[in-house]
Amino acid sequence: MAVDLLLGLQWGDEGKGKIVDVLTSNYNIIARFQGGPNAGHTLVFNGKKHVLHTIPSGIFHDDATNLVGNGVVIDPVIFKGELDKLEEQDVDYRKSLLISRKAHIILPTHRLLDAASEASKGKAKIGSTLKGIGPTYMDKTGRNGIRVGDLELSDWKERYRALANKHEDMIKFYNVEIEYNLEELEDDFFKAIDVLKSLKFIDSEEYIYQAQKSGKTILAEGAQGSLLDIDFGTYPFVTSSNTTAAGACTGLGVAPNQIGDVFGIFKAYTTRVGSGPFPTELFDEDGATMAKVGNEFGATTGRPRRCGWLDLVALKYACQVNGVTQLMMMKGDVLSGFKTLKVCTTYSYKGEEITHLPYNIEPENVTPIYTEFAGWNEDLTEMSEASQMPKALNDYIAFLEKELEIPITIVSVGPDRKQTIFRK
Repeated sequence: MAVDLLLGLQWGDEGKGKIVDVLTSNYNIIARFQGGPNAGHTLVFNGKKHVLHTIPSGIFHDDATNLVGNGVVIDPVIFKGELDKLEEQDVDYRKSLLISRKAHIILPTHRLLDAASEASKGKAKIGSTLKGIGPTYMDKTGRNGIRVGDLELSDWKERYRALANKHEDMIKFYNVEIEYNLEELEDDFFKAIDVLKSLKFIDSEEYIYQAQKSGKTILAEGAQGSLLDIDFGTYPFVTSSNTTAAGACTGLGVAPNQIGDVFGIFKAYTTRVGSGPFPTELFDEDGATMAKVGNEFGATTGRPRRCGWLDLVALKYACQVNGVTQLMMMKGDVLSGFKTLKVCTTYSYKGEEITHLPYNIEPENVTPIYTEFAGWNEDLTEMSEASQMPKALNDYIAFLEKELEIPITIVSVGPDRKQTIFRK
């Protein structure tokens, strides 16, 4: 059985958690393949809002197995907080949650390093969530990291102490004022480690291989978005992992020829959290309306998201590098009430009109060129069938499908799992 992928096509926050939750009934295993607790996957059902940071979004389905893959970095303290909330809701996660031994662990000093590094950049800061993600991936590629499987070794605390000491020396190098009490941080950390060790650790690449052989259906869940990919995103304003489809192969140990459908999630407009270029960003009333109606605040940080019109140049690029086979458009309801909608179809780049995403999309190099559409006033939030959608929305979708040459199979018209329209 092939492994299907679900990932974001913009700068994150597209609504991946909701769609994973909606699709989980079609799969036996939901496997998170990269990123850390800088992700915030929001699910709404039965009148309640749930936010996950590391745990796969299929956890609320009793018959699904949820796997945290080797490409993920885990903060035990945040992870414990997620487990505590699941217990409050009587979710029996112990029988359905598996952790890869090869996943790396975020130490308290990784977070301190993150803060020191960001503080040292001054106005050039990249907008890190300060969760220690970058320093953890740096230790991973520098072959210094501590992995989940190391917790099963008798000398793992000695390994921890050696790395933490090294980190404290590095913090001094940045020469910035960072106030912290490592003893208190370590107290919470080691308590959380004990909880983590109560879960089932597995050799996840072997587990997935055997699951495929036995006919199990698997959905790989990504975090962040394609334009935040460490290689293909708007570097250096990116995350520290491969958020694109290739990241599922390295983050789970799945061979490239075993990838099936690639579900690409995008908003009907565009948002971005933190620093970095954003060609279609709006600074007017339209942008403010998108932010207000769309409740555009980060699920992890609470930071307001920057809003703008849909950027088809960037979206085509993301579809291309991911090999997207199906598209799912989120937050269509947020655009209700706009008299006119705009879609960026090309860029003016150094005096030339281009249709591809160039190396540099800073505002001094790129100006978006728009196509305009009539808007719609209908409230979409109560609609459940494609036949109920207004003509202007159908025209908008038809244009996107023609330009992207990929079918849009789902339109989301609200945060609840029930507010999902299947088109094909």
